[in-house]
Amino acid sequence: MRRVTLFVNGASHNGKVVAVYGTLADLLSVASTKFGIKAASIYNGKGGLIDDIALIRDDDVLYVSEGDNFVGDPHEFHSWAHTDWITLNVGGRRFTTTRSTLVKEPESMLAHMFRDQDVWGNKQDEQGAYLIDRSPDYFEPILNYLRHGQLIINDGINLLGVLEEARFFGIERLAEQLEGVIKVKTIDGCFSLCVFCLPLRLNQNLDGLNFSGADLSRLDLRYINFKMANLSRCNLTHANLCGTNLERADLSSANLDGANLQGVKMLCTNAEGASLKGCNFEDPAGLKANLEGANLKGVDMEGSQMTGINLRVATLKNAKLKNCNLRGATLAGTDLENCDLSGCDLQEANLRGSNVKGAIFEEMLTPLHMSQSVR
Repeated sequence: MRRVTLFVNGASHNGKVVAVYGTLADLLSVASTKFGIKAASIYNGKGGLIDDIALIRDDDVLYVSEGDNFVGDPHEFHSWAHTDWITLNVGGRRFTTTRSTLVKEPESMLAHMFRDQDVWGNKQDEQGAYLIDRSPDYFEPILNYLRHGQLIINDGINLLGVLEEARFFGIERLAEQLEGVIKVKTIDGCFSLCVFCLPLRLNQNLDGLNFSGADLSRLDLRYINFKMANLSRCNLTHANLCGTNLERADLSSANLDGANLQGVKMLCTNAEGASLKGCNFEDPAGLKANLEGANLKGVDMEGSQMTGINLRVATLKNAKLKNCNLRGATLAGTDLENCDLSGCDLQEANLRGSNVKGAIFEEMLTPLHMSQSVR
């Protein structure tokens, strides 16, 4: 026994599964009863008229009409027949635009793909979107350029990636613009490029310079003088800052996760909101990191090695110091209000005069003696 799914012509819901037996007239009679209409003809999913019961296969999807022409599923994508709107599936992300936008650059690959109907035999997904195996993040600026002619790239998008996509799609004018932008950015940052691409001398003096937002990750910055420099929002992850002078520097909202900070000088540094997870302040040679008077409000220093560190009169309000090694650390007069010190090792740490109001001392590795704190 065969069974089919019937829909009213032009509908895609409230279908009926029925058994196929007898003649085509019998099936039309069943359809009339099921839908409460006067069924006169049956079409397959592609609009072909069924005029013989033998043409129907098991599990076919059919559309029943009262004699009107085939309409099919209104949700199916028929851009070439009914609309100029086209949906693209680029690397798993969908973009909906018009054919006129895609053919705006007449010599581009997109123009050749969509100027005429299926001239390239473009593949579509189950929802009718045309499949393009490229990066959606780099494709979006290209599509916006075709829409309004302006090059707009959001933060975090690599210009070189967009340039490669522009070349791939053959949009030469956009590629030329991108090359110009990349050159300007290179020239604008040429000083930092010259500094960090060449071998650095010990005690290199870069005090007071503006590196805000720069990517300095994994660089060897040992013993450089960054005194009073602007390093806010910098990416310094896994950088080597051993013996570096960051006195009175602005490190607010910077990311120093995994950085080597052995013997670092950070007196009165502003590192509010910075991330210093998994940093190493412990120098085997005994040179102690000095963060005296530093503003460390809201910093995340979880899992850092800070044996013998000097945090005297520093501000660590609302900071996160979970699972840190603070053996022998100087925390005298430090503001530890609402600071999370869970799981810390505070053996022989000096907490005299520190403000521990609201501080969390759960799961401590060593006992905290009253003689260590008088406030």
